[in-house]
Amino acid sequence: MKRKKESKTLIGRRERVNFPDLGLFNIDAKVDTGAYTSAIHCSDVAKTSIDGKPYVKFQLLDPTHPDYDHRPFELPVYKEKRIKSSIGVIQKRIIIRTKMEIAGRAFLTELSLADRSKMEYPVLLGRKALKGKFIVDVSLLNVSSQTN
Repeated sequence: MKRKKESKTLIGRRERVNFPDLGLFNIDAKVDTGAYTSAIHCSDVAKTSIDGKPYVKFQLLDPTHPDYDHRPFELPVYKEKRIKSSIGVIQKRIIIRTKMEIAGRAFLTELSLADRSKMEYPVLLGRKALKGKFIVDVSLLNVSSQTN
């Protein structure tokens, strides 16, 4: 039996997203169809292990962000991947999986942990998170905020 295709949701080039499992809501995100993997700004990234399984400790956002609360996170490492940065430098990054909500849709997504302190937006949404779920209209901004 064929699976019924869900309709795709229209979003703009910038959106607000939620990460409920991380306690982050209405975080500004840049939609980047040129990037494959999504990224979130973090600092103090340190690999560790719990019961022999790889984990990562980190802090999300930074003190200049209004939602920064200095709370440490410790999550399982989903995988490590080589990712080309916006300036063309290849970096080995840790990838975590967490729930993301955008435009009324909730789903598990992969996020690379990256220093985005020099970027305007703490979250970058790449093709992998968008594929099959969203249509991007680059002339629009914060469409998801207007529909919720």
